[in-house]
Amino acid sequence: MHMRHRVLGLVAPVFLATSALAQRAVPMNPAGTAPVSPPGFNEPLPDGPFTYRTGEGQDIRVTVLARLAWPYALTFLPDGDLLIAQRSGQIKRMPKGTTGLLPVGGGPVAVNGPVAGQAVHGYMAIAVHPQFQRNGWLYIVYTKPLPDNKRTTAVARSRYAGGALHDTTDVWVGENITGGPASLAMTPDAKLWIGTSGGMADTAQDPASLAGKVLRLNDDGSVPPDNPFVGRDGHRPEIYTMGHRTTLALTVHPVTGQVFLAEMGPNGGDEVNLLKAGANYGWPVVSLGRTYPGPWQSKSNEPTHSGFELPLVYWTPSISVTGLSFYQGDALPKWKGDLFVAGVRYGEIPNTGRVDRVVLNERLEEMRRESLLTDLHQRIRDVKPGPDGFIYVATDMEQGAILRIEPAR
Repeated sequence: MHMRHRVLGLVAPVFLATSALAQRAVPMNPAGTAPVSPPGFNEPLPDGPFTYRTGEGQDIRVTVLARLAWPYALTFLPDGDLLIAQRSGQIKRMPKGTTGLLPVGGGPVAVNGPVAGQAVHGYMAIAVHPQFQRNGWLYIVYTKPLPDNKRTTAVARSRYAGGALHDTTDVWVGENITGGPASLAMTPDAKLWIGTSGGMADTAQDPASLAGKVLRLNDDGSVPPDNPFVGRDGHRPEIYTMGHRTTLALTVHPVTGQVFLAEMGPNGGDEVNLLKAGANYGWPVVSLGRTYPGPWQSKSNEPTHSGFELPLVYWTPSISVTGLSFYQGDALPKWKGDLFVAGVRYGEIPNTGRVDRVVLNERLEEMRRESLLTDLHQRIRDVKPGPDGFIYVATDMEQGAILRIEPAR
C-alpha cells in the first residue's frame, strides 16, 4: 500500500504537467484574432431535384430554379414576382411562374466586388411598402461608397414600375458606420426598421451611436415621436433597441406583426431576438459564444444575460445565421407556424450552410429544431415563403442559386 501511494504520487504530477500540452496549437491568422479557416467544402451544387424525408413526416422536393452570382436576399412583390438582391449591387427579377431572370435597373450605386472572401455586401435587402400597389415604393439597404475609399450603410427608396426602379433617393444614411452587414423590414404601419452592426466595438452599448442598433423610422426617414428614446438626453431618437453585434435579417411575423432579428454571434452565440421597445440585447458585454481565439466573449466566469434581454433562439456552435422568416402557408401544412433560419457556415467550417426549422409554442418558446439541406454544402443566405405556399432559398456563392422547397409528389 505504501509503494502504491508513492507511485500514484509520482505519476499524478507528470500527468497534470503534460495534459496541458496534449492539444495541438491551432494556427491563427497573422493578427492573432481568429483561427486560420480550414478548406471546408468547395462543391458545385448539382442540378437536382433533391428529395428529403423530414422529421415531421413532411417529405419535400428541392428544385434548382435559377443560378446567379452572389444572391443575398429574396423579396416577393404583391403580384408574385420575386426580386433578388445581390452582393454585386444588382437586382434580378424572376417573373411569377417562370425561372428566367431579368435585370432591374435604376437602383443606388453600391460598393461591390471583388466580393469573394471579403465583407462587401452590395445590396443586402429589399423591403416592400405596405401601400406598394398605390405608391410603388421599394426600399433597399446597401453599402454606400463615400469619398477617400470609405463606405457606410444607407437605405434608398425607389418607385418600381415597368420592371425598373425610378426616382431613387436615400432616405437614411448611416453616420460613423463602417458599412458592415445590415438588415431591413417594413411593418404594416409603414414604419421602416433598419438593423446596423456593432462588431467588436463598444458602440453597440453607446446610445449616442447608431452602430449595433435596430432603428425605427417613418417611411420618409423621419423619426416617429413614439420611439422609446425620443427626448432622452444622450440617446439617438432613431434607436428602438440596442446591444446588437451583426444584424443579418429582420422579419415581421405575418400574423402578429412582431419584429424579429437574426443576429450573428462570434464563435457561437448566434441569436434570434424578439425586438422590444428600448430593450438592450447585451453585445459586447454578454454573449453565449466564444471569441474567435477561444475564450468566452463574456468577461464574467460564465456566459450570462443577467440584466439584458435573452435571445429567443440561440446556436452554439454557430450556424452563422442569416435570413429568417415564419411560414404560414398551406402547401407544407406540418410546418405551419414554424420559424425558418438560414445559415452560411456550421461550426466555423466553410460552405456548411443549412436551413434550420424551429418549432415554437404559443409563448414563443423553442420546442425542437431540424436542420435541412446540410448535404448540399452551400452558403444558405436567405429563406422566404412565397405566395404559392412554397419556400424559396438563396445560396450566397459565386456560383449561387435560387432553390424552391415544395411537397414531394
